Amino acid sequence: MKKILSLLFIGWVYCTTAVGAKSGTTTGNEDRIVWLSTMLKIANPVLTNGSNCTLKQNMPYESLGDRKEFSYLEALGRTICGVAPWLELGPDDTPEGKLRQHYLVLAVNSITHAVNPNSPDYMVFDKPYQPLVDAAFLAQGLLRSPTQLWANLPQQTKKNVIAALKLSRAIRPFESNWLLFASMVEAALLEFNNEYDADRLFYGVKKFRDDWYKGDAHYGDGPAYHADYYNSFVIHPMLTDIMRILDKHNMDDDGFYRLQQVRLSRYAEQQERMISPEGTYPVLGRSIVYRTGVFHALGQAALLGLLPTTVEPAQVRCALTEVIKRQYESPDNFDEAGWLRVGFNGSQIDMSEAYINTGSLYLCLSGFLPLGLKADNAFWVAPAADWTTRKAWGGEPVKADAATRQ
Repeated sequence: MKKILSLLFIGWVYCTTAVGAKSGTTTGNEDRIVWLSTMLKIANPVLTNGSNCTLKQNMPYESLGDRKEFSYLEALGRTICGVAPWLELGPDDTPEGKLRQHYLVLAVNSITHAVNPNSPDYMVFDKPYQPLVDAAFLAQGLLRSPTQLWANLPQQTKKNVIAALKLSRAIRPFESNWLLFASMVEAALLEFNNEYDADRLFYGVKKFRDDWYKGDAHYGDGPAYHADYYNSFVIHPMLTDIMRILDKHNMDDDGFYRLQQVRLSRYAEQQERMISPEGTYPVLGRSIVYRTGVFHALGQAALLGLLPTTVEPAQVRCALTEVIKRQYESPDNFDEAGWLRVGFNGSQIDMSEAYINTGSLYLCLSGFLPLGLKADNAFWVAPAADWTTRKAWGGEPVKADAATRQ
């Protein structure tokens, strides 16, 4: 397994140097190596220590605030949320398939320890307020890998997960994107246990559907609009996954799932246009140290086949490949043991808020969701393509942009 990892990391170095000098000319296979090796480099310390029941022992704590007891669930829940679609592809005899088998075992073990009350790595799920957030990210990850991750959990672990998710009901969410954390937990309980708290499940969905939509695919984070990336970090991805479960259970009486898919598609179109010709994007709003988590919604739209007709999958692949290279090019992104450091492209703790800590940073993995598409999917096999801003700044034809009326 170490040999396979080494080969991937060698491939990552090759693609970010020799090939990266002519960005936008790489093959889909070369791009996938960049994505996969970067994702695993980030996730490996969390899942390896989680599997060995040493996450609390070995994970560092870097923060401007004091929330250490919650940081472990943050790291695990956000890591699972990001890697789950890739794990859902399942093991096979290819080098990548063998890696999935390896990391699937690590993920199952990590979750088992995290929800076992007798484990040294047992995590806090019921103490206000942060655990509600990361119980939701863990639940979202499990919903994204029902066959490989949820189904492979031991029966006692499944019971412990359900018990842990229920503990988060002790936490009352704020009137903001937090409402969707409660809804996501209940959606997972509906799916896995056929039990749910109707008020917590539907209240957040209805607030965003009926009261907080601002137009052109943007929701308010509560009653007010905020100029940040929370529509991507949380709102669009969670609304979409919650509504998918409600639709599956014939509980989407108003047809909101279809409308939310349209809005996600439009927001993804906007996100693709935010990526500069050089693979950078606006450093805007709070939680910016979540790095590639900024593109959670764009990655989800690609994963679910919801990219708009104006955006070819290869455009998104090539654009995000450049972002990944730029975002993680500095070795200062990682400490000597491989853990992420607080920052945007390096060690930059003053760019963070007091609620940010080492564990929080692993939401960056939600930007890697398209790895859940098979290697022969058009996203990966189509020839390299310029994205919108590269075309526009290069004088190539670009169609006019238009707002959605839905």
